[in-house]
Amino acid sequence: MSEPSASTINRPTTRHLGSLMRLLQFTRPYLGRLTLALVALVVAAGSVLAFGQVIRVVVDSGLGTGSTDALNHSLVLFLGVVVLIAAAMVVRSYLLNWIGERVVADVRQAVFERVLGLDLGFFETTRSGEIISRLTSDTALLQVVVGSTLAMALRASMMVIGGVVMLALTSPGLTGMVLAGLPLVIGPAWIMGRRVRRLSRASQDRIADVGAYVDEVIHGIRTVQAFCHEPVDSRRYGDQVEAAFDVAMSRSMSSAALAGVTTLLTFGAIGVVLWFGGHQVLNGVISGGELSAFLFYAIVVAGAVSSLSDLVGQLLRGAGASERLMELLEIHPAILPPQLPETLPAKALGQIELEGLRFVYPSRPDTPALDGLSVRIEPGEHLALVGPSGAGKSTLFQLLLRFYDPQAGTIRFDGVDIRQLDPRDLRSRIALVPQDPIIFGASAWENIRYGMDSASDADVRRAAEAAHAAEFIERLPEGFDTYLGERGVRLSGGERQRIAIARTILRNPTLLLLDEATSALDAESERLVQDALERLMHGRTTIVIAHRLATVRNADRILVLDQGRILASGRHAALMAEDGLYARLAALQFQEPEPV
Repeated sequence: MSEPSASTINRPTTRHLGSLMRLLQFTRPYLGRLTLALVALVVAAGSVLAFGQVIRVVVDSGLGTGSTDALNHSLVLFLGVVVLIAAAMVVRSYLLNWIGERVVADVRQAVFERVLGLDLGFFETTRSGEIISRLTSDTALLQVVVGSTLAMALRASMMVIGGVVMLALTSPGLTGMVLAGLPLVIGPAWIMGRRVRRLSRASQDRIADVGAYVDEVIHGIRTVQAFCHEPVDSRRYGDQVEAAFDVAMSRSMSSAALAGVTTLLTFGAIGVVLWFGGHQVLNGVISGGELSAFLFYAIVVAGAVSSLSDLVGQLLRGAGASERLMELLEIHPAILPPQLPETLPAKALGQIELEGLRFVYPSRPDTPALDGLSVRIEPGEHLALVGPSGAGKSTLFQLLLRFYDPQAGTIRFDGVDIRQLDPRDLRSRIALVPQDPIIFGASAWENIRYGMDSASDADVRRAAEAAHAAEFIERLPEGFDTYLGERGVRLSGGERQRIAIARTILRNPTLLLLDEATSALDAESERLVQDALERLMHGRTTIVIAHRLATVRNADRILVLDQGRILASGRHAALMAEDGLYARLAALQFQEPEPV
């Protein structure tokens, strides 16, 4: 297993909160709730700021005059403001949390749908663990930030702005002093905040590295244990975890220092203001109530600024997660349907024309997988592809399914260029039975019905019987309802193949692609699978990748490929008589081993 490496997805450093603003596009369907939430937020913040004036009235009118009635009226006003704050907070908290959760759910769905639609070239150059990390850890972090942190930051911002306005209305002189000292508070916070922003993105990237490595090891656990590689993988995983821990601790230390410095400078400034304000009260410049209100607003502003310094770090982590998710949303798949796609007839023939195909993989741009390949396959023809590893056999399958588009040449399905078809329409006419079929963590019903949700249980059962799969499925603990395990771990290789063949029979494709589905099976399983394949191939165009030449002796035609070119074409006997590459491959497979 290779050493862990950085993902090929670009990872720019998060320098601002703009990435979070890009989430606003997901709030458009919920503008009514968002507007009501913002109104409640303004009312709640305004009510808190009104406390300053309530305090001024209590001190100057209630306590200053010695009037019991004035004091009672002041306290009634106080309670009225409290009730208003409580009601506004309930509405604000519920609506903002609802919008946050709804937006993150929509983002998660949109990203997953985009990933499902990306072409195979993207997955060829991107680790699956990286994608999984973005869909799990990044969306989980975004859920917290958008659901609560963003609302708290909005509230704190409003308190700062409103508090400064009320400070100016209460005492312009003292407010000028506060504003003059503001750069002394903001400057250090901004400098330290830049480091927090950089470390926030780095922390998410290290977490993605950990997830990618886990995904790789778990998927290859049989190989890991067979080669006694556990100590090496444990050490490498520990290195990944420690790297993530170190970055997280650096971010936490920077965030803590930012909060501490901001709090110290802010409340230090309040102390200075209190000293000057006290002297103004003693000199009769302002009243005690005005100073009390001013101090209340100063504390509100200081608390909001201190809260913002801590929230900014969390918001930047959310911005980093949002940026990583938006990157996926901004990737455009290379394989797209045309604006006005052509359609295939309901009863397609299955005639395939390949003309001058040339193709190179994105990860291997200097090595053509197919180089000038041309061939015509008639409806119902049984064609076999033979050649050494890397000859281009599997590549041809991927081009027929339009997982990639060739750099040159044309593929026609029943006379229609497949680039003029909707890929879904094309793929609905094709079925692939791979050498190692994919079985999903679901029941036998769901695995056979995969991609054919409208099929009835009777249809599924008939397909299973035709694939010689019904007998072993019925022996499972719960029959067709049995959970087959992740990747079909509860089934043997032959059983997995028969499930895949049943799935293909149910699909009833026009073109059948077989990647030597019996090469890794024992004799009994091979006999059952081969019989099922014979039934499946009858009457439909079939292309077979042949690893064992004994399985293609009866093919209508055999193409011998090497380095993306056709070296020879014909039936088995004719190719053997030519004494070319096919004959040499046959000799290697059929010759008797010499005694030791």
